[in-house]
Amino acid sequence: MLLPVAPKPLDTFGIEYGALECNVEVVDSLQDAVQHIHNYGSGHTDVIVTECDKASKEFLSSVDSACVFVNCSSRFSDGYRFGLGAEVGISTSRIHARGPVGIQGLLTTKWTLVGKGQTVHEFTAGEKRKSFVFQELPILKGENANQKLDELDSDSEYGSDSENESDSDSDSTAGDA
Repeated sequence: MLLPVAPKPLDTFGIEYGALECNVEVVDSLQDAVQHIHNYGSGHTDVIVTECDKASKEFLSSVDSACVFVNCSSRFSDGYRFGLGAEVGISTSRIHARGPVGIQGLLTTKWTLVGKGQTVHEFTAGEKRKSFVFQELPILKGENANQKLDELDSDSEYGSDSENESDSDSDSTAGDA
């Protein structure tokens, strides 16, 4: 299914659509894109599609949203898919707890996901559908966090090492944005 394309004035970027609609803004730089997201984004899920590792890392660290993804569908943003069980609510606030609050109530989470064009469809349909794998990952802190992340990524089945480049069984599904 193709989405209809029609020019809209800039002031429509501040609304959320309840239909299969999409607004696209063309900007001059990654910094302009991040600023656009900060001005008009919901703070829930933002995605970049790029072949540039530097741009993807800058996007992941610069965008202040609960879920920040690279080269994969925004539909992966789901409590069940993150291994959290049934999703009972959605929050784009940074601190949302009320009443007596323990340490968990003071912490927030930023989910980052780096893919190679995967869509949710690959995990939900067909005889060859893929399974979600939940595993504990270390908390990465400090100056070496990106290096540690790269090491984890290269050890992963979906890592960025060159031998995985030939695993191109991820068909894109129209309408899966």
